Amino acid sequence: QVQLVESGGGLVQAGGSLRLSCAASGRTSSPYVMGWFRQAPGKEREFVAVISRSGGMTQYADSLKGRFTISRDSAKNAAYLMMNSLKAEDTAVYYCAADRSRYSSSAREYEYWGQGTQVTVSS
Repeated sequence: QVQLVESGGGLVQAGGSLRLSCAASGRTSSPYVMGWFRQAPGKEREFVAVISRSGGMTQYADSLKGRFTISRDSAKNAAYLMMNSLKAEDTAVYYCAADRSRYSSSAREYEYWGQGTQVTVSS
């Protein structure tokens, strides 16, 4: 089992930045594929970004390219999401997800999920 805990969410003005963190614990002897997803009120959960086990590959939702950056520190069993130039439409609960091997933008492919952290962008 792997436990994921997100942190770093909060209230920020439009145009501002936030850095989300995801700490993994439990069976973390091998790195996992790490993904970020988000869910706004009344909407389905959507893909944000994914990073491979080595950190050598990343993928982003087309609408977020250039503003969001995913990274990881495998030594710390952590993943991060740097969000710049935030917009009101980025307001959502952001979730960290992990899987042993699937490098995917589909939420159904991920085995482990955190509880989420709220990001609110005021306009």
